[in-house]
Amino acid sequence: MTGSEASPTFRLAYVPGVTPAKWVRIWNERLPGVSLTLVQVPAVEADGALRDGAADAGVVRLPVDRSFFSAIPLYTETSVVIVPKDHLVTAAEEVSVEDLADEVVFHPLDDVLGWERPPGEAAFERPATTEDAVELVAAGVGLLVVPQSLARLYHRRDLTYRPVVDAPQSSVALAWPEEATTDLVDDFIGIVRGRTVNSTRGRSPGPERSAEARTDAAGGARRTSAAGRTGKATTARGGASGAGAPRNAKGARGGAKGANTAKGGKSGRRGKPRGRS
Repeated sequence: MTGSEASPTFRLAYVPGVTPAKWVRIWNERLPGVSLTLVQVPAVEADGALRDGAADAGVVRLPVDRSFFSAIPLYTETSVVIVPKDHLVTAAEEVSVEDLADEVVFHPLDDVLGWERPPGEAAFERPATTEDAVELVAAGVGLLVVPQSLARLYHRRDLTYRPVVDAPQSSVALAWPEEATTDLVDDFIGIVRGRTVNSTRGRSPGPERSAEARTDAAGGARRTSAAGRTGKATTARGGASGAGAPRNAKGARGGAKGANTAKGGKSGRRGKPRGRS
């Protein structure tokens, strides 16, 4: 490795409506030596960006090609209808698809809800983008059903939105080419899934972690060995005082008995004098 070698970089693609700021902050805290570069791409181009290597992973909208990508579903968004603030729809807290039957509902070319045809009357032509469709809603030409995050992204003061309870929904996922599951991709997966900083989840520990483990193991072995020697010494001392004491006590009792016998024998000879002939 030379001093001119570029520092490692992780490139994360994300589509409109997604806010990866929280994950980026955690990444910068945990891996300050690895730069994370954000690559914003239109939803319809996210697949190509990941296939072409423009990003290492992406926060994208499902579905994705599962024969090529690995994907972790993250959340599913509520769908809402964007309307002018003075529209009749605003009188309700939520609406159904049927409530939009008499309205012109735009179907932009970058639609992410996946329905073949939106409810209501079809517009004269399909807007190129969701942002273009929002401009047409503001002009009073029709309405637009989108994931809630896109309604917030393209918010205007003269527009508002209401949930559509039975409209298709958009799910967001972390995706990456299955054959390119690098250590950095695994690190980002851990952040998205909420793993702690000390969790490896199958990753091989790095050199510093291995050294710490060896140090801890050696310290544990020394403590175990010291505890074993202490236990043996205690047992030995216990044996000297425990096993020896009964033998000494027994000897003492035997000695006392012998002394009593001797005393008794001497006393017996003096107790009754033999008669003289």
